[in-house]
Amino acid sequence: MATATKETTKEANFQITGMTCAACATRIEKGLNKMDGVERASVNLALEKSSIQYDSSKLTEADFEKKIDALGYGVVKQKAEFDITGMTCAACSTRVEKGLNRLGGVTAANVNLALEKATIEFNPSEVTVGDIIAKVEKLGYGAHQHQEDTEKVDYREKAIQEQKWKFIASAILSLPLLWTMVGHFSFTSFLYVPEILMNPWVQMLLATPVQFIIGKQFYVGAYKALRNGSANMDVLVAMGTSAAYFYSVYQAVIHAGSPHAAQLYFETSAVLITLIVLGKLFEAKAKGRSSEAIKKLMGLQAKTATVVRNGAETVVPLEEVVIGDTILVKPGEKIPVDGEVFEGTTAVDESMLTGESLPVDKAAGDLLYGSTVNSNGFIQMKATKVGRDTALAQIIKVVEDAQGTKAPIQRMADKISGIFVPIVVGIAFITFLVWFFLVQPGNFTPALEVLIAVLVIACPCALGLATPTSIMAGSGRSAEMGVLFKGGEHLEQTQGIDTVVVDKTGTVTHGKPVLTNVLVADGQNEEHFLSLIGAAEKQSEHPLAQAIVEGIQDKGIALGKVQFFEAIPGHGVQATVSGQGVIIGTRKLMQQYGIDVSAVMSEMEVLESEGKTAMLAAVNGEYAGLVAVADTIKETSRGAIARLQEMGINVIMMTGDNERTAQAIGKEVGVDAVISEVLPEGKADEVKKLQQQGKKVAMVGDGINDAPALATADIGMAIGTGTDVAMEAADITLIRGDLNSIADAIIMSRKTMRNIKQNLFWAFAYNTVGIPIAAIGLLAPWVAGAAMAFSSVSVVLNSLRLQRVRMQK
Repeated sequence: MATATKETTKEANFQITGMTCAACATRIEKGLNKMDGVERASVNLALEKSSIQYDSSKLTEADFEKKIDALGYGVVKQKAEFDITGMTCAACSTRVEKGLNRLGGVTAANVNLALEKATIEFNPSEVTVGDIIAKVEKLGYGAHQHQEDTEKVDYREKAIQEQKWKFIASAILSLPLLWTMVGHFSFTSFLYVPEILMNPWVQMLLATPVQFIIGKQFYVGAYKALRNGSANMDVLVAMGTSAAYFYSVYQAVIHAGSPHAAQLYFETSAVLITLIVLGKLFEAKAKGRSSEAIKKLMGLQAKTATVVRNGAETVVPLEEVVIGDTILVKPGEKIPVDGEVFEGTTAVDESMLTGESLPVDKAAGDLLYGSTVNSNGFIQMKATKVGRDTALAQIIKVVEDAQGTKAPIQRMADKISGIFVPIVVGIAFITFLVWFFLVQPGNFTPALEVLIAVLVIACPCALGLATPTSIMAGSGRSAEMGVLFKGGEHLEQTQGIDTVVVDKTGTVTHGKPVLTNVLVADGQNEEHFLSLIGAAEKQSEHPLAQAIVEGIQDKGIALGKVQFFEAIPGHGVQATVSGQGVIIGTRKLMQQYGIDVSAVMSEMEVLESEGKTAMLAAVNGEYAGLVAVADTIKETSRGAIARLQEMGINVIMMTGDNERTAQAIGKEVGVDAVISEVLPEGKADEVKKLQQQGKKVAMVGDGINDAPALATADIGMAIGTGTDVAMEAADITLIRGDLNSIADAIIMSRKTMRNIKQNLFWAFAYNTVGIPIAAIGLLAPWVAGAAMAFSSVSVVLNSLRLQRVRMQK
């Protein structure tokens, strides 16, 4: 059998409607995973979303839609209309139509040549309006969206409104029935109950719309579940309420001549449905709140951009910006997409990405990131990344993926949910038989009440929501703090980290050397000395040379003229500057030219012990002074490392630097141990050694050379200011480049897992305690319904506490 290749393996995402509990999500997941060509399918109940990896040579997205539909659920689709320009004949419209229909995520495309319009139905989880426009332009035509014609409905908001009106109608019809029930109690006998409400036919008239119109969703859900050979919450609700309703109808018929003699349970079924609908309403609202992080991130995006096309300024929707567009950005406006400045200077507030409050100066050639704010200057920029490729879009995707994936602990809950409902149905009927034949032989009424109570109390909604809502809230709050978890499994595993290995350059330090010390020999003029040194080093491409030049220029010192320059690999440089011979480099270089530097050796060793790189300089064959550069330590590094140590985590610094420099920096930041002089390929081996000692290791780095170690570690954390390769290899991205984010990530993981365990405990405890109480007849059916409804809400509300987590630094 042929296996999927890298080229044919694709991923599809669908927003699913109609799921009511964990059993629904499990059934869809199983159904998708059984399809030939599916490598992995995952369904998230809280997000109402599926993620599928599949072999595109065997399956299409349309196949998944059909499968989900066959299982009794729906897929959210969006329809939009576009003006198409540049078409001249039927061949053009056919080409556009075929091209759009081949675009992943598009389910139907129809192009009308006469109207020059395209009507497109697509999956918004897979393809965007911008992708569609880009496809049309790639085909050689133009496209513009009709905003007013877009059928973009927030399906979740629509569902909330539907549940709201169902609850209102159900409550109005159920209230009189509840009144009659309350009036039966001895301690409420003083309440007046109208005689008409005691009539069984009036009660049936009130209960029937609740049972079959408002409760239709439970019958439809139960039918679909049973048709596919499984059972879910809808089955329990439909069975429990139907038993109460039809038994009441039976009682009403056989006691038609004596209305007060009938034992009626119309209020039980009606109030149960009302309470369950209310619980679903609260649950839908709470689930909406749990995805606030995504909404906040999306809200950061600009809505429009001012582009220059054919010499004219045009304001276009963000989706219509294409790579290469010239964009004008005024002071106070958001940068619409990623790009670079090509005219003008300004300062940009990048705090939404980096967390740094101070604006960053930008000039021609500097990079810009979409959704950051242009503080004060008017600039022109070139768009280099648009749509899903922008930095913010990538952040949003990472958060969505993290919220959509399952932590290992959730898979256990899903397995239990999958077999839970059939077991409960069996327990309910055994309980009924025990009551009818043993507890109160021949007495149907109490046996029925117990049956209904057991069926209703056991609905596994809380169990299904326990994990995904916590993952959503935890990963969302982490994103707001600049910590991006790539998946739920990483969010779970991070809690167990006991050893953190940090790369030095760019992680503990800024990663950019700066000039720190200048020592001139007696009789030398410092400004003249630096003028010669700066001119010579400017010819070198070495990072340390560039740091010296920048430091000298920052002092406002003019550089001399270079007549000759030669780099001496591994040792330094020699040059002729303004007619004077200049040599800069190591001790060995000085010895090679016979220059005596013994007088400055002690000072040089002190500088090196402080982690600085010192370079000696001679002018016209005589020692003239030395300059020292260092990769300065980030202001937050020491405090962040101390914070990790207070949490009981062992912190190790790893670097390719020499031992003296490494030890100096390690001592300054207070790490527990230093591993120095490690080659790039050796970093992964060092991580393995720690793992072999039984340690759970997190590796933190920012460079390409850190990628193997990041992939090897139990958890790889990439500094967001580093390279794309490092971030690709890592499990977590720390956007802000601050080591405090390491502690934030571990704390959020611990808090999220604690929250999940609380949810699972209460969900299991609720069912474990509730079923026996219902089985021995101590729980009225309507009380069971209320408890079941609010158990789900309590789980979601507990998860939402994660959104209020504050970090102590």
